[in-house]
Amino acid sequence: MIKTIVKDVFFLGQKSTEATKEDLYLAKDLRDTLEFHKDACVGMAANMIGVRKRVIIVNMGFVDIVMFNPVLLKKDTPYETEEGCLSLVGVRKTTRYKNIEVEYFDKNWNKKRIRLSGWEAQICQHELDHLEGIII
Repeated sequence: MIKTIVKDVFFLGQKSTEATKEDLYLAKDLRDTLEFHKDACVGMAANMIGVRKRVIIVNMGFVDIVMFNPVLLKKDTPYETEEGCLSLVGVRKTTRYKNIEVEYFDKNWNKKRIRLSGWEAQICQHELDHLEGIII
């Protein structure tokens, strides 16, 4: 279901709680909402659609990956960039890392690890910040 994008900075500034198998429905809501906003958005966290759970979706080009309870395990090669956000007006400067490794549960609740670099790594880091209540 397509959800409304949350723009409340107080809500977005709160840390998200661990997702459970009961939160699997969020995969569809995030996919539908990201698809609806695909012209202006390449990733999304559950708090952006009003649910403070540790769930994100990242566009990988031809596929969108939903990650439940993602954890950043490794990062290297920092760089400065500017990012916008569907929940916020304008762009902000931030530091990102060129290469990252993330562990997460997939939609079947199987534990996975993924290495990302470049643009996909940047998107994932932005969404991971959302889970921590960091507003970029």
